[in-house]
Amino acid sequence: MKRYLLTAGLIIASLLQALAQRKAVLVKDEFIMQHPPVPAAHASTITALPGGELLAAWFGGSRESAPDVCIYTSRFQKGKWSAPVVVATGIVNDSTRYAAWNPVLLTTHSGRVLLFYKVGPNPREWWGLMQSSTDKGHTWSPAERLPDSILGPIKNKPVQLADGSILHPSSTESRDEQQWHIHMEISDSTGHDWRRVAIDCDTFGVIQPSVLFHAGNRLQMVCRSRQNVIVQTWSDDMGQTWSPLSRQTIKNPNSGIDAVTTRKGLQVLVYNPAIAGKDWWLGRNELRVAVSKDGEHWDDVYELVKEPKGEFSYPAVIETKDGLLHITYTYNRENIKHVVLKLKKH
Repeated sequence: MKRYLLTAGLIIASLLQALAQRKAVLVKDEFIMQHPPVPAAHASTITALPGGELLAAWFGGSRESAPDVCIYTSRFQKGKWSAPVVVATGIVNDSTRYAAWNPVLLTTHSGRVLLFYKVGPNPREWWGLMQSSTDKGHTWSPAERLPDSILGPIKNKPVQLADGSILHPSSTESRDEQQWHIHMEISDSTGHDWRRVAIDCDTFGVIQPSVLFHAGNRLQMVCRSRQNVIVQTWSDDMGQTWSPLSRQTIKNPNSGIDAVTTRKGLQVLVYNPAIAGKDWWLGRNELRVAVSKDGEHWDDVYELVKEPKGEFSYPAVIETKDGLLHITYTYNRENIKHVVLKLKKH
């Protein structure tokens, strides 16, 4: 009888998972790089360009934090990704070079493309830089260092408000590695005239937030945490002030997440559904997509990858004008995967 109940339970679980998967349809699944130019690739970002093209970026080199790590971009046009090209490095001067980290792309309302990234020996001592492009990422302005105390968007995309101002979800890590804090940075439409909004993080260890939009001009940020769950904060004044942090129930193994609000008001989350293991990479062997109407109660709709071991992490997600979701993520630190999904009606 016990064996029968166990078998029946497994069948029901499989059916429920299959039903959940039907809430999203796979349109495309591909690697961005056919021939990766360097051994390691991580921390991708993606943006839609005027005219329907896409631009992706990530950092790559011999290994994370090595001085040879650069920012690469690739363009999706005419049905395929272009060969990656280097657009930024960590060269400080003739004798000093650091790694480049965590690129973040944004296409503004005017069509200008902004590229934010960090340079430094590690995430506790890095600083923020920005480049911009007025020709859809074909050419870039010289690197511009951001003001002191400003890092720019730390991993996930900024959002531009109706008045043109840009909200940059950001965070810091203390030099002793004991404290992780999120904050908001606000700039004008060109990535200038910055100011920083502090957020009370209490005892939470949180970094790498994503911004979501809700009815009534409410904003929400969801964050990676050291507490094995996704942590959130809310704003009722379009990002000028933020509520105390609180836990969600959805798991987080101290790994990067990303989220986006669709044009129909649905919240979409890409995350690793696990808790942290003794090693930092444990829990990153599975990556899922979930949806929510309120930003707090999530339903899984698609399993991007699930393997016995491996690292599938640091997702980025956007919605294009045709309603499709475009997701990029790290694939075993060797390549960047691009997945396109179509959500069914919810």
